Amino acid sequence: MTDAAQETSYVTTSIPYVNANPHLGFALELCVADAFARHRRARGRRVRFVTGTDDHSLKNVIAAERAGVPTAQWVADHAAAFEALNGALGISANEFQRTSASPAHGPAVRALWEACARRGDLYRRPYRGQYCVGCERFYEPEELANGRCPEHDAPLETIEETNWFFRLSRHADVVREAIESGRLRIVHEGAREETLAFLRGPVRDISVSRSAARARGWGLPVPADPSQVVWVWFDALCGYLAALGYGGIDAGLLDAFWCGDGERVHVIGKGIARFHAVYWPAFLESAGLPWPTDLLVHGYVTVEGEKISKSGRTIDPAPLIAEYGADAVRYFLLRHIRTARDGDFSIARFRQAHDAELANGLGNLASRILALVAKLTNGLVPAPGVELARDEDLRREALKLPSEVDDAVDRLSLDGALSAIFRLVDATNRFLTIAAPWEHAREGRAALAAATLRTALEALHVIARELAPFLPATSEDLRRRLEAPPLEDQVGWNALPTGRPLSKGPPLFRRTGERVTPPRAYGP
Repeated sequence: MTDAAQETSYVTTSIPYVNANPHLGFALELCVADAFARHRRARGRRVRFVTGTDDHSLKNVIAAERAGVPTAQWVADHAAAFEALNGALGISANEFQRTSASPAHGPAVRALWEACARRGDLYRRPYRGQYCVGCERFYEPEELANGRCPEHDAPLETIEETNWFFRLSRHADVVREAIESGRLRIVHEGAREETLAFLRGPVRDISVSRSAARARGWGLPVPADPSQVVWVWFDALCGYLAALGYGGIDAGLLDAFWCGDGERVHVIGKGIARFHAVYWPAFLESAGLPWPTDLLVHGYVTVEGEKISKSGRTIDPAPLIAEYGADAVRYFLLRHIRTARDGDFSIARFRQAHDAELANGLGNLASRILALVAKLTNGLVPAPGVELARDEDLRREALKLPSEVDDAVDRLSLDGALSAIFRLVDATNRFLTIAAPWEHAREGRAALAAATLRTALEALHVIARELAPFLPATSEDLRRRLEAPPLEDQVGWNALPTGRPLSKGPPLFRRTGERVTPPRAYGP
């Protein structure tokens, strides 16, 4: 990257409904967005990273009614569970915003609505259509699957009311051309093609309000029309601008992170791709605002082959994190759920990856190297020595790792970045086995043993640094054991201070053992 310190990255997750507690699928989204944001920071960019919750959904109202509690209490309690998941996973967001609680949100929604109205893109008319509460949208007959919602496989409501409409048809061509040219990059081939197929067909205007009566009075009122509330998706998408001060007095963050030349990356699930790839750019175009630059569309997480959801069969990530640690969960989600594809979770696959790759791979490598330092160089970092051909091979492989990670992250392939890191883990383990510094020491070649250990230590240091965006706690622990320079310092090879005492410490990851304690699963 050129002049990274002058570049900006604005990274967001979607803001999910809080009709139920978060599931493993949203944990994936948090981890993907967090790893991307941490990587950009590590490379010197100015980063703003925002997550939060979408409180103004009819789904939330219905869930609260079923529970017999006020809607405001329901959304506050469940938003707290989403915020707690951020903390449990070590998410580095600058802001956690709630659409019903953030003082900046209402002004942003009003400002965008009024900007679209000035453009002549909003009008009022009666409407009758098929509505899915789960998706919070109307469906056209040709979009249904046997008369049911294609996303939830559920029947739809027939709704007849007067709404405000947005002239989506006016902006469809410019959105399609932006996606075709790559100006708006959608990283998920299936979502990209589905979006283009929609835009190449007849594009109809969309309803962007709901009657206040049907919404039970929950939501933001349409400016100058209190009989209507703003459609939850128009409301929610404004959150990306609200978090930067749009519609407020101080537009410093908006100028820096949205209206400048930096990247604007939304991390979302494929089930909400159309809202972000079609409706959102159209709203922004109408308002005369810049668009996102990238949509990173992750797939679905299934549990042993079955789709999960908050209201269906799912895995609660909280006990999984409590039992195995945040980094173990982050690792599985980021490496074994390919970033832009669907992936499957099972406790057996999770434990196998944990033991084989984290405990026996990375953890064993760190333990081997630090134990050998304790035994062969009195626990001190040895000085660099004469490198043999195999040392040079490992050094060359280690020094190309940062660019491999950069390339994978730029392609929004976080699983690819972790695969590159763990190739170096495997290469360093093989190097130790073949170089056998203990043999050099036993045969009186102490200098050669020390030089070999220095090579292994430096490779481990490169691994620790490159792991920081993905497994932040493990990276910090390992760099602390290596007495490594601060992460923000730009260092290459031979960065570890010679003569500094090192300690082995406990295992980075303990094997799960024979006893299985599965995480709590709930739902039908």
